[in-house]
Amino acid sequence: MGISYVEFEDEAGVLRRYRKHVNGRGLVSTTAKVDASAFVDPTAYVDPGAEVQRGAQIEHGAWVEAGAIVAERATVGVNARVGQRAVIGRNAVVGPFAVVGSEARVQNGARVPREFVVEARSDYQASGDDLRRLGLAA
Repeated sequence: MGISYVEFEDEAGVLRRYRKHVNGRGLVSTTAKVDASAFVDPTAYVDPGAEVQRGAQIEHGAWVEAGAIVAERATVGVNARVGQRAVIGRNAVVGPFAVVGSEARVQNGARVPREFVVEARSDYQASGDDLRRLGLAA
């Protein structure tokens, strides 16, 4: 069986090609890098140049925009959006319906609450509870 592709025209009229990811069948741009162990829900998208690392979870309806990085074991929740060139740290969780703005950074282990907006080019820090959950704080 060959690889099947889906093509979309973006806002600028450029034709973009996506393939179904092996783990979850979500749509991943042919220029994105998604580890085989990552899960991409069938209703999720990973845009051109984005990277999703080992063990990450991209849940139902989530969208990882161009050039963004979702690090190891991070989770992008239901209908959450990760903006262009944003970075989601290791073991971080972006809650359902949350938005991480363009070029923003979510620290390793941080938990972005449901429906929260992380402003563009800002840093979202892990709380003491987040760090204790990971065994990184006393």
